[in-house]
Amino acid sequence: MAEERKVVGQEEKRAEAPIHGDILQAILSHVPMIDLVPASQVSKSWLQAVYSSLHQTNTIKPWLMVHTQANTSPYVTTTHAYDPRSQVWIEIRQPSVNYVSTLQSSHSTLLFMLSPRKLAFSLDPLHLTWHQAEPPRVWRQNPIIALVDQFLVVAGGACDFEDDPLVVEIYDLNSRTWDTCESIPSILRDSPSSTWLSVAVKEHRMHVTEKKTGVTFSFEPKTKIWYGPYDLLSDHSVYSCVIGSLNNNRLIMAGVMGDAENVKSVKLWELRGELELTRKELEFGEMPKEMVEILKGESCWVPSIAMSSMGDFAYIQNPWQPEELVVCEIVNGACKWGSLRNVVVNDRSRITQRLVVTCSNVGMLDLKMAMMSDKHRRFSLKDS
Repeated sequence: MAEERKVVGQEEKRAEAPIHGDILQAILSHVPMIDLVPASQVSKSWLQAVYSSLHQTNTIKPWLMVHTQANTSPYVTTTHAYDPRSQVWIEIRQPSVNYVSTLQSSHSTLLFMLSPRKLAFSLDPLHLTWHQAEPPRVWRQNPIIALVDQFLVVAGGACDFEDDPLVVEIYDLNSRTWDTCESIPSILRDSPSSTWLSVAVKEHRMHVTEKKTGVTFSFEPKTKIWYGPYDLLSDHSVYSCVIGSLNNNRLIMAGVMGDAENVKSVKLWELRGELELTRKELEFGEMPKEMVEILKGESCWVPSIAMSSMGDFAYIQNPWQPEELVVCEIVNGACKWGSLRNVVVNDRSRITQRLVVTCSNVGMLDLKMAMMSDKHRRFSLKDS
C-alpha cells in the first residue's frame, strides 16, 4: 500500500512539473502572437521562451490590416488583421476613430483622412494613434500620400477649380510645417490621383507609377526634385500594373496581362538598381492559373489590381471582387502562392462600408503597448 502511494505521488509530481526548455519553445511557436503577450508575463523563463520561439520561426511576418469605415454617420471604423505567422484573423475592438473624412490609403503603411479643415494620419503598425495637422494649402479629394523619411508627401488629387491639379506639398513631421514643391510632371496630367497612380517608397524617394502605361517618376523630398520618366513596361502585353516595396529596399512591380475581360496572367518583377541609370527588370514570379481565377472572382472582370506589400509578402486583390486575396510569400527567392478569404467582406458590407487595406510589421512590443494603453481595446481571434 505504501509502495502504491509512492507511485501515485511520483505521478502527481511529474504532472505538476513545469513545462520549460525546448518543449515550451516548441509549444509557443504554434501560439498566435496576441496570446504570447500574456504568456510572456508568466515568469522570466516564459518570457525568454516566448522570444526564443519567435526567433525560431523567423519572428515577424507582416500583418495584413483590413480597415472598414461605415458610409453613413457616425462613420464607424473597424480593424481586422491577418497574422501569417499563425495563419489567424484577429479582430481589434476599440473605440471608433474620430471621423474627419473618407478613410484612405495610397501606400501600404499609411492611413489618412483629409478634409478642407484638417489632415489626420496614422503611421504606427496597428494604426492606433492618429496625428492631426493643418490641411495642405491646396484642397484635394483623392491625392497620393506617402511618408518618406520625416516628410509626408501629398501629391495630385487637386479639385478642378484649382489652377494646378498636379501640385505637390510636403509636411515636415519635425517642424510641423508645409512647403510647396515642384508639381507632378505634366506627362501625368491625365492621371493625377490615386485612382490612376501607384506609389511605393524606397530609401529616400517616393516612386509614382501610372497604372495603365507604367510611366514612372521618382520624387526626393529632401531636394524637392523629380526624376524620370522611366518606362517600366517592357512587356507590352501588360495592361495594368502596380508597384510596391519588400525587404531590403526591394522595389517590385505586379503586372496584369491580357485585358480586363480576359486576364491571362499576373507576373511579378523586381526593379533593380537606380531607375534612372541601371534599371533591370527581373521576373521572379507568375501567379498560378487557379490563383488568377480566384482574383477574377465571379465577375471575371479585372480592370486593375491593388497590392499591399511589406517584408517578404505581397497581398494582391481585385478591388471589384474583395472577398478573397491572393498572397505571395517570397521564400529563398521563389514565390509561394496562396489565397486568403477576407473575413470582413460580405454582401452587406460591400454596400455599407468602405474598405482600406494596409500592411504592418507588428511586434511583441507593439502588442504589449496596445493592450496596456487602452482598457477598452481588445484583441480576439476571429473565425475564418
